[in-house]
Amino acid sequence: MDIKLIEDRIASYNPKSKNDEINAFKEIAQEIALFGLSRGNLFKYAAFQGGTCLRIVYGLPRFSEDLDFILFTPNQNFAWQPFFNELKLEFEAFGLHLIAIDRSRADNIVKRAFLKEDSFSQILKLSYTRSKSDIQSIKIKLEIDTSPPSGSIFEAKIIDFPTPFSIVAQDLSSLFAGKLHYLLCRKFIKGRDWYDFIWYVIRKTQVNFIFLTHAIFQLGPYSGVNLKIGKVWLIDNLKKIIADIDWKVAAEDVAPFITSQEQSSLQLWSKDFFMRYVDMLDQYIEDEAVN
Repeated sequence: MDIKLIEDRIASYNPKSKNDEINAFKEIAQEIALFGLSRGNLFKYAAFQGGTCLRIVYGLPRFSEDLDFILFTPNQNFAWQPFFNELKLEFEAFGLHLIAIDRSRADNIVKRAFLKEDSFSQILKLSYTRSKSDIQSIKIKLEIDTSPPSGSIFEAKIIDFPTPFSIVAQDLSSLFAGKLHYLLCRKFIKGRDWYDFIWYVIRKTQVNFIFLTHAIFQLGPYSGVNLKIGKVWLIDNLKKIIADIDWKVAAEDVAPFITSQEQSSLQLWSKDFFMRYVDMLDQYIEDEAVN
């Protein structure tokens, strides 16, 4: 592999700022990591999920940080270590230096590892001059759910960079359900989740209520509660949450992950703005209430 392949790919993003450029490189590093994981046969056992999946596989406009996965069947003994050699080889093919560290514990349901690349600023010819105070390394967190909620739907996908390769990903209805689980159950607010919510609703994405129900009952404040999870419950609880959010703080969270051209759209974020999208969701979503 030629380092110019990465430089040309960064240029294809047409970055308008230093932040845009570093986001572009990080996403390219994520794709190289996915290629290494594919070569290491991860997708025989697991599927790609989360915000980065939504970005790389389905075209979400915002950048994302981590690579999240879900096992097809529970396996508390899963370990990231066997994949490290393949990951390092793929980065070395571009002349990049990868450090991989497994941070999982035996009792963790979510197994974590961290990837760090710290040579790009010396190797790549970038459009924006970087100083010593700028980011000198990019970090990618790997996470995999080893005890996943049931009900997810998976589909095969092709990724084109660095060369065409196959993965398995959650389908959009399951990804939306996972995002709604975060919105409804997360103890803190992430503006990135609400940005994604708008994206799903604009595309009239259906909700995998079976996966959402199992996720809600497995983890969060509703665990063990007898609820009928369906359209009415979902809409009602989204509106309650939206009414209590500090939308300025939420917008500040997502700002580093969107392009310079899109920043002005964050000025629209407010309670009424998001209530509009909940009403849109209410109009098109199919009710599949699950006890």
